[in-house]
Amino acid sequence: MSNPSPPDPLLGPADVRELAGALGVRPTKQRGQNFVIDANTVRRIVRTAEVRPTDVVVEVGPGLGSLTLALLETADRVTAVEIDDVLAGALPATVAARMPDRADRFTLVHRDALHVTGLPGPAPTALVANLPYNVAVPVLLHMLDTFPSIERTLVMVQAEVADRLAAGPGSKVYGVPSVKANWYAEVKRAGSIGRNVFWPAPNVDSGLVSLTRRTEPVRTTAAKAEVFAVVDAAFAQRRKTLRAALAGWAGSPAGAEAALVAAGVSPQARGESLTVEEFARIAEHGPRAPHAPRAAREHAPHAPRTPHDHLAQDHAPHKEPGSQ
Repeated sequence: MSNPSPPDPLLGPADVRELAGALGVRPTKQRGQNFVIDANTVRRIVRTAEVRPTDVVVEVGPGLGSLTLALLETADRVTAVEIDDVLAGALPATVAARMPDRADRFTLVHRDALHVTGLPGPAPTALVANLPYNVAVPVLLHMLDTFPSIERTLVMVQAEVADRLAAGPGSKVYGVPSVKANWYAEVKRAGSIGRNVFWPAPNVDSGLVSLTRRTEPVRTTAAKAEVFAVVDAAFAQRRKTLRAALAGWAGSPAGAEAALVAAGVSPQARGESLTVEEFARIAEHGPRAPHAPRAAREHAPHAPRTPHDHLAQDHAPHKEPGSQ
């Protein structure tokens, strides 16, 4: 008589509802909480992310632990960053109960991911996360910027946001998230996720986005903040030509034109046609550059914008939140 198969350590629909009920957790739209209830989906995410036995994975928004457990099956270590008090308090016990032999390889950081500046243990090599839709882009950019050791990233986000992140120049949805993500990584769509694998089921589809860290950074003498300031300005008024859209950044339309011509970019072009390298070239001839056109230097604006400014204009939060 054959031995029965051991129970699956991953969370199924009944497990998720039972855990949520015991914790008194009701998914909230404010924090974009929709929990994954399908073990096949989280294992697929781990496979698509190409998680290796040597990887130190950071996960943002682990929720009840559906993806966390799947990551622990493969990765060397998993560090999960959770903002919710109840969920953060419960997750270590869930891991210990369902994967006791891997519990010592799990670390919980109870913080807002946007404010995380360091993580305990070895530096993370991969980011795999089911990001809450309402903060997906800022969290992704912050993590890529803060942890240069992250080589590979796979995030699940709202399908529309996935399209924007992976869009190339000339696409109608190419914008601030596309350019800024490409500053750090090669970005591509890596699949779609249906609505029925979540509880509660969202009103939108989800998409997977793969980001592979650039082996060579964008070649430029401009600082990242200066490049991002050009990107923000270019897309703040995306229907305008760059000569007009960058007038505030350069101090005047003439200053913008001088910087654009010096960078080899047509003043009549629009932001959605430019690569990240072209934005970097424009920044090199901007108000702060030592070789900038005099018209631009004389009208230098205030301090450069932060990397996440203007995200609301190109990536407005949607009413339907994301997942955990």
